[in-house]
Amino acid sequence: MARRQARFTAQDLAEDVRLRDDSPDLWSTRLGEVPRGLLTSAVRCFAANGFHATTTRDISEGMGLSPAALYVHFPSKELVLFEIIRTGHERALAYIQDPAVTAVEDSAERLRAIIARYTTWHARHHVAARVSQYELAGLTPEHYAEVLELRHQTNEFLRDTVARGMADGSFAPVDVKRITRAMLSLSIDLVRWYRLEGSDSPEQLGEYYADLALKLVAHPGPTPPPDDDTIPGPPSPRRSAG
Repeated sequence: MARRQARFTAQDLAEDVRLRDDSPDLWSTRLGEVPRGLLTSAVRCFAANGFHATTTRDISEGMGLSPAALYVHFPSKELVLFEIIRTGHERALAYIQDPAVTAVEDSAERLRAIIARYTTWHARHHVAARVSQYELAGLTPEHYAEVLELRHQTNEFLRDTVARGMADGSFAPVDVKRITRAMLSLSIDLVRWYRLEGSDSPEQLGEYYADLALKLVAHPGPTPPPDDDTIPGPPSPRRSAG
């Protein structure tokens, strides 16, 4: 969602269909109902207004609670952000490292599964994913380093898959870092515009992006011969003058 100068109120956010996704399902069951609700409210506030422009009052109002209620469960606003970002990265990584993916031997099919699942996850949780990807500057250095390690693990998992496909001849020789960065960017950038009520379901978008990813590493096909009528004939012999 594009940022506006005017801030969104709790009522605005509750009624905004663009902020509806499956993010409430991300929070650990070890948390009680109230802290899970505060995280869901915070996700919407951070996505709409940004971390720094969001107040603890905004987050608490989304649950119909007093401003001080947040501190009962989270000592600071930054810890709320960290819980959201850490959870988002952990859940996305676990989703692509599912045994159903790692058991796939064929390199192309494994790459397809990874990109399809990574894209689907970001589409289905696009609000939390937007916060997880674009509010990193709000973290403390220590918390940022912890999240950065999760990002490195995601990058390495995909790079290993592409490198493996190159080694067994499934993929064309490519710049692995650049190609994997492009693939991840496709799946991540959709959080800027995706809506669950749109024309493509998360799964449909996942399959489409998986096809694009495979094209990025495909061997170039043979160059088709030109049509017969375009093949130039031998040059006409010159006639002597006279």
